[in-house]
Formats: sequence, structure tokens, C-alpha cells
Amino acid sequence: MEKKQTYVNPTQTIDQLLIKAILNNEFPPGSTLPPERELSSKLGIARTTLRESLQRLARDKWLTIRKGQPTLVNHFWQEGNLNTLENIIANTEQPTKNFVVHLLEVRSSLAPAFVHDAVLKNPAKVIAILAKSDELKDDPASFTSFDWELQKQLSVLSENPIYVLLINSFSRIYEHMGQLYFSHLQNREATRLFYTRLLAAAMARDPIQAEQITKEDMLKSITLWKNASN
Repeated sequence: MEKKQTYVNPTQTIDQLLIKAILNNEFPPGSTLPPERELSSKLGIARTTLRESLQRLARDKWLTIRKGQPTLVNHFWQEGNLNTLENIIANTEQPTKNFVVHLLEVRSSLAPAFVHDAVLKNPAKVIAILAKSDELKDDPASFTSFDWELQKQLSVLSENPIYVLLINSFSRIYEHMGQLYFSHLQNREATRLFYTRLLAAAMARDPIQAEQITKEDMLKSITLWKNASN
């Protein structure tokens, strides 16, 4: 009986198809991929094309290519890296509540530190950015856009490029999260209050207070997110 081929959608890369198959447990962590000949036939692509994709995924810690043995699917949550996180976000159409909470917990650890440094090193620029919140329209799209831009700019003003790279890793999922989070009036009101308090700390040139205010708000946002996503 002839094997059914699953031809690649031209809008998707081989990498994306394989990552989604791993995330959907078609190829769960700890399992092995089918032989190259079989997998390339199923996808309707050349073996050389498949091999290039496998090498990229191995570089990003999704796979371990073993000479003379089947390619192993890694336990990516334990062995992955920043590229792995970006790939998970990019290929997760509907992130789970727990996944978003994990991201917010990471943000609650990062944001206070880079806000502290931003206020310490560039207080005038922080003030200028936060002052724009007075003109912020009271709708989810406006809040999502402003809040994301604020986080990016504060990470830049911290003058630590690693913070910027980490924050940028969240860009693809933030629009989805923000639209849902800011669809609730109480969340917009809480965030507007945060901007006001943070602006006061920046005007006082007080990085320690700015750090504390940010920490409190980040932790509060986790609770509000859980309520918003129920």
C-alpha cells in the first residue's frame, strides 16, 4: 500500500512543521524521529532539505543527531535555550494559561532589575516615556501597544543588552496576552496607576523605589492575569 504523503505548506518551513509536531507530542521528548528517507517522503521534500532542517533544530537543542542511530527528540524544557523559547512562542497558536504565567513570573524577576537600572542611568528619558501615558486611550489595543513599547524602552535604557534580548523574546506572544489582559477595565486602571507611581519614582530619581513599585505591579499582574484568563 502506498504511503500517504504530507506535503509541506509553502507558508510554513520544515523547521516549523517539526517543532509543532514535537510540541503536539507527535514526536514527544525522549522519542526518535523516523528515518530520513521515510520522513522526507512523508513531507514531500528532498532528504538534503530535511537534513538541513534537522541540523538547525539540533543547534537550537530540539534534537540530538546521533551517527548511525535515529535522531533523538530532546527534553527541550531542560536542554533548550533562548532560541528554543522563541520557537515555542512562535509555534504555539494558543498558549496555555500556565505557560503565560511562567512567562509573567520571568518578567517579574527581570523587570524590576532593568527598571532600576533605567531610572538610575537615564531618569530623564524614563520620565519622558512615562509622561506619554497621560495621552493613553482607554482601550485594550492602545494599552497593549504602549505597555509593550514601555517595557522595550526601559530595557534599552537599562544599558544592558541582555535584558533587551530577553524582553524581545516575548514579542510574539505579548500581543495575544495584552489584548486579553487589557480587555478588563480593572487591569487597565491598575496599569495606569502603576505608570503614575513609576513616573513619580523616576521624577524623584529613586531607582530603588522604582524597582519596588515594578516588583509589586508585576506580581499583581500575575494574579490579575489568572483572573482574566478564567
